[in-house]
Formats: sequence, C-alpha cells, structure tokens
Amino acid sequence: MERAKGNVTGNVVLECRNVGRTFKGYNGAPDNEVLRGVDFTVRENEFLVLFGAGQCGKTTLLNILAGLDLPTEGEVYDRGTKVTGPAPARGVVYQKTSLFPWMTVEDNVGFGPKVRHMSKTERAERIKKYLELVGLTGFEKSYPSQLSGGMRQRVGIARAYANQPDIMLMDEPFGHLDAQTRYMMEEELQRIWQKEKRTVVFVTNNIEEALFLADRIILLTNCPTHIKKEYVINMPHPRDYTDPEFLRLRQEITENMDLTL
Repeated sequence: MERAKGNVTGNVVLECRNVGRTFKGYNGAPDNEVLRGVDFTVRENEFLVLFGAGQCGKTTLLNILAGLDLPTEGEVYDRGTKVTGPAPARGVVYQKTSLFPWMTVEDNVGFGPKVRHMSKTERAERIKKYLELVGLTGFEKSYPSQLSGGMRQRVGIARAYANQPDIMLMDEPFGHLDAQTRYMMEEELQRIWQKEKRTVVFVTNNIEEALFLADRIILLTNCPTHIKKEYVINMPHPRDYTDPEFLRLRQEITENMDLTL
C-alpha cells in the first residue's frame, strides 16, 4: 500500500490496526473474507473518505469503526481505548435515514438527548441549534413522510450532531438522492463541517463526491479489502469540479481503482 504524501495534522483520534473481518459460511458455503490487514489512523477534525467500488467492504469497515461489528483480526482504538461496542462519541449516519416515522422532526432530533436524560430546556436549545445548522428551521412539527429525501437526510445529520459525537461516521448518506440534490447536500455537509468541526469518516463510491469533500482519501481494493493507496487532497474549499487539479486527481484515482466484476 502506498502512503499519502502531504501534511495532514492533528491528534490521532481513531486507529484501525491490521483489521480483518471474515464471515463464517453456513451449510457448506465457504467463509467470506471481506477485510484483510486494514491499517490507518484518523486525525482530529479531519474529513477522511473511504473510497472504493461497490460491495468492496466499506460498510463492514465503517460498522467496525462504529463498534456495531467486531473484527475477526486486529483492533480499532478510539483515543487509545479499544472499541468493543457502540458509543455516543461515535455518531453514525447511514444511506437510509431510519427516522422514526411516528415522530416529528424535533422529536427525532431530540431523541438521543432525551434518552440520555437531558432536561427539556437543554434539549429544546440543542434541537433548535442543530435544525438551524442544517437549514430546517420551520419544519420542527413536520413528520418524515412530509419531507423530501434531502430534507430527511438533513434531519438524520442533525440527529447525529445533536448527540455531539467526537467522530461522525457516514455511510454513503447521499447515495439514494438524485444528482442535483446530492450535489446540494455535499455543499451543505461541507458548510456544516466548516461551521461545527467534527472528525468525519465518510464512505462513498463516487469519485467526484470524494474529491469535493475529502482532506484525505483512502482507496480500497475489492474483497478481501485492503488499502491500495492514500491521497492527501490539498485543494482549498469550495472546490471546483472543473479545476485542473480536481480533474487530474479524478483520472489518477479512477485509473487506480479496482473495478467491480
């Protein structure tokens, strides 16, 4: 694996040490080795993108970082503590928002703080803050079925932020959106990240999205997945899809990417 060149600074907050994941085969089926020897660090306030072809193990890796799954080899450490399960310090946003359909927008966003027994006053302040952050002021009493796909994803992001995690883990959160809405949400996510810094690990199989958002891109191979190459992206924000450096990196990373057969 070729390491990135460039200057990505900050304290290490998440470490993935030689992680492997094999799923046991049943009824005579062979075992399925999904991850092999995945080794990288994530730094404070970094926007790291895990990039690779579809079905290459990105979601499995993200679930292990979140503590929702455990590796069969290796370990993950969150600020030096071994990850053995989920924790409030690591928020997760999936492609499907999984909002509670019977709850209003404000109740969905305030669910985590309520479970953690935050007072009504503090909870209301936090809901207000994060709905303003994602541009949904005025939709507090709406239900998920009354919102567009992009708006539902904003609620999901606000809900994750309302728990104030140190690390945001995002699994292709815009994958189901149409092209125009996806581009708008990428801009919104970049704005939110710039305004309220969090360490972000973002999964995608879209090269333009990766280059638009990332401080650093980790290129993954097909299964069994390992790291093929790392790229530090030194272009300033906001980024232009027609910038020569953007186009050069797009071509280089695409040529290095494993294709799904």
